[in-house]
Amino acid sequence: MHAGDAAQDHPHAAVNGQPGDPAKVNRVIDMTMNDTMRFTPDRITVKAGETVRFFLKNTGKVPHEFVIGSMDELREHAEMMRRMPEMKHEEPNSITLAPRQIGAVVWQFERPGTVDFACLVPGHFEAGMVGKVQVE
Repeated sequence: MHAGDAAQDHPHAAVNGQPGDPAKVNRVIDMTMNDTMRFTPDRITVKAGETVRFFLKNTGKVPHEFVIGSMDELREHAEMMRRMPEMKHEEPNSITLAPRQIGAVVWQFERPGTVDFACLVPGHFEAGMVGKVQVE
């Protein structure tokens, strides 16, 4: 068994946290996604146990995504998206936004560590559309 096998059996097993309760949000973080293939901000610090609402706005002219996961999961999923570019995400750790659309992801971070996020629209991850959440 390889170290990554457990995460394959449980797609979000390696992710630090779980979907958060929108009624128990501790903090809102406003973020933008744009066609320079960047998130703003792309580095965020939160506290363990904190429930965060990521309020996202796609300021670009093409669709973008916000997906929370480990870098290995994100890399693997980006490869899958290249093979199936029409695949849509309907998971609690992600959102896909059309140009000029807004939306939110609510996530509760459970323990100290680093959590990655990325845009998995084909080509965007490879162009550097990634970021990190440091959980203290």
